[in-house]
This record gives sequence, C-alpha cells and structure tokens, in this order.
Amino acid sequence: MTFPLEQTDPSIRNSLMYREAGETAHVVSAQFARNADTIGRLGGLLRDLDPPLVFTCARGSSDHAGVYGKYLIETRLGIPVSPVGPSVCSLYGDSLRAKGTVCIAISQSGQSPDLLASVETLKAGGAYVIALVNAENSPLAAMADTTLPLCAGAEKSVAATKSYLASLAGLASLVAAWSEDKSLAASLELLPEQFAQAWDLDWSTAAKALQPAGSTFVLGRGIGYGCAREAALKLKETSSLHAEAYSAAEVLHGPAALVRQGYPILALSQRDATQGAMRDVLTRLAGYGATVFAAGVSGEGITSLPSIKADPAIEPMVMIQSFYRMANTLSILRGHHPDAPPHLSKVTETV
Repeated sequence: MTFPLEQTDPSIRNSLMYREAGETAHVVSAQFARNADTIGRLGGLLRDLDPPLVFTCARGSSDHAGVYGKYLIETRLGIPVSPVGPSVCSLYGDSLRAKGTVCIAISQSGQSPDLLASVETLKAGGAYVIALVNAENSPLAAMADTTLPLCAGAEKSVAATKSYLASLAGLASLVAAWSEDKSLAASLELLPEQFAQAWDLDWSTAAKALQPAGSTFVLGRGIGYGCAREAALKLKETSSLHAEAYSAAEVLHGPAALVRQGYPILALSQRDATQGAMRDVLTRLAGYGATVFAAGVSGEGITSLPSIKADPAIEPMVMIQSFYRMANTLSILRGHHPDAPPHLSKVTETV
C-alpha cells in the first residue's frame, strides 16, 4: 500500500515508535527460535503440574497481555485465570495461598517493585513462576522458576509496541505447548510473516476520523479484549485522546449513553464465536449515530479496516500491529510526539 498520509508528512516514518513496531516480525521470529526448547519442556511440566488456577501479574501494556493470556488459557485449557492486584502484596503486605498454582509474570523491565513483591509473595505461597520478560538480567528473571525472554531488544520509545506483541506471541507459544494444540502451533509458524503483512495494511481512514476527536471507544470481546485495552492506552499515550476500552457486551451497560452523532468507535473483532455479537453491537451503535471502524467484522454502518485472516487466537495480535502504524500517524497528525508523551517515562516503577 502507498500510505498517502505518510508520504505527505515524511516525519511520520522517523519516529522510534514507527521503527520499533516495524521490527515485530523479526523479534517474534527470533523469540520462537530462542525459546523453542524451553517452551517444549515447560509444556510438559505444566501438564504434570495440572494447576487448578493461574495468576497473571503485570502492569500497563503487560497487563493487557495478561488479559489476552487469560482468555487464551481459559478457552484452550479450561483453567481459570486471575490477575493479581499488586497492591495486595506491595502495600497491604498480605500473603496469598497459591500452592499448586502457576504465576505468569509479564514485564519489559522486570524491575517494578510492586510486580516483584507480588511474584515473591505468590512464589512463597507455593506458585510456580513463569516470567515473560525483555530484560533477561532483571530481578524478575532471577526470581522466576522459568524465564521466557521476549527477545524484543532495545525499545526506546515510551510507547511499548514490539515488546507487547512479543508478550502475546510468547503467551500463545506457551499455551500451544501446554495444551498440545498442533493447530495453534502450526498457525504460530506463520505469525512473523503475518506481522509483516499486517504492517503493510493502511488504517488511515480511522486516523482521519480520530484526528479531531475528543474521545472514543475501543471495543473487543473475548480473546481480543486485551488488545482493545492496549489500543485505548496507546491512543491516550501517543495522541492525548481520551480513549476507553470496553467489552462489546459491557459497552451497552452504560457507556453507550455517551454516543452522539459522529462519535468515533474503533473495534477489533477476531473471527470466532464472538463475531456475531460484535457485529450486532456495532450495528446498533452505528444506528445511534456513531462512526464505526472495525477490523475483522463488517455490517451495516460499519467501515471495515483491512485485516489478516488467521487463527482467531492470532488475529488480535496482527490487528494491533496494523493499529500501531495508524496510531503513530494519528499522534503526529494531532501535533504530538509518539516517542515522548507528557508526564511519562519508559520504565515506570510503582510500589
């Protein structure tokens, strides 16, 4: 595709966010090669352990990856997954009973004090700790029973892109090995190339609609909900756009009252059991006057964004790759710097 907005303003392609997000295909290919043996052994260990519960522990974009992992584990393995509230351990100082469970900790830096306190508490309570972390020499990596490096390399833009997608790829690889899902494993072999293809899809129609917006919804459901949350966060970070993520079911329980004529809505819809319900909700919101852009689903009043057809567990990942390119463009169109959002730093350490 020609990406006319990028040709009009060459600075769009000069941001770190643009360059780093564009590296995702290579990052994930390297990760799969690096972690293949560890993932294989870990899958067998987890089948033997047969945990009744999985905890996720993360903040920010990594927490959105945890939401993706929650739906993937629950739908593919039937094991309930619960995110840990880090404040329970870091501020309240409470212990947690975690015997026989698994804790999946996700972090780029692996050094935030509240994350480390949670992992330490769960491990002391009996959890087996798996760390998906980019910084291999971090305290989190040292604390984990098994570490799965994200292999994202240096990421200097404040807006995490390739490290987020590397986290999703790592979670999908883990679940494929754990569940012995040969179909998902085969689909993952195609993922690096699909990331490259998704990077070449033009979502500039959505960027034009969002440029003057004061607020927006980003909708997802099921396996795609975590990616909707990630997209909303990136719109806040890089464009100072008040974006809120909702389940396509939850949006009707109050938030839809905000919709007025021309209100922009972005939706990510993987092609699975949630697609019909997503279409119904988006058509309804369009009927209320919303301007609806959606990847993965079409219908009356919906402007379709191009997307890659893949295993439903993979589609949200490749949609976010296309979204990142659009979000970078939108940031610059709105007069912002995607690499340096106000008041934010690359590594956020909270207690």
